[in-house]
Amino acid sequence: MHTTYFGNIEWYQELLATLQEYGTTGVLEDIIDNGERWQKQTERNRCIIATANGTQMLTVPVSVPTKEGNITTGDILISDHGNWRHLHWNALSSAYGMSPFFDYYADDIKPFFSEKWELLADYNLAITKKMIELLGGDDILRQKTFQKPSDKTEIKPYYQTFQKRHGFISNLSILDLLFNEGPDSVLFL
Repeated sequence: MHTTYFGNIEWYQELLATLQEYGTTGVLEDIIDNGERWQKQTERNRCIIATANGTQMLTVPVSVPTKEGNITTGDILISDHGNWRHLHWNALSSAYGMSPFFDYYADDIKPFFSEKWELLADYNLAITKKMIELLGGDDILRQKTFQKPSDKTEIKPYYQTFQKRHGFISNLSILDLLFNEGPDSVLFL
């Protein structure tokens, strides 16, 4: 699987199904492929959240090192260009500040917008580990059966803060599910 920045719900469904085959989250580093060829403009450094005005894409600025041969995802550096950490945190606070579980998870999520990582792959891995921990870690792998999403998989609708305004928006960042459903998030995966 490729790395992702606060991946979408389908990505987490696939990840959890894959981890379940191994029976542990301890193999996460082996499942995520940081040796793949770098692909621009993908969820590797982007996520989509729901806001009062519809969806918003959050993009981590990156820099590609000068290197001969293929540039891999593991080579990509996080850029400090623009005040992106502050902007992303403000966007999340604005979009989810009134959601049922934002305050509950804010202290767990905020370090990703205040601390610095050099490599995108390391940053995304830290995020993924935290998301799995917040979803229930190894315990959820033993308690629930996960299936990899298919082309026909539809995400089970859950409460969304701006649903009355925009209708249910499917397959947003895992943060949308977590901030809106909290400990019940795993039931929608």
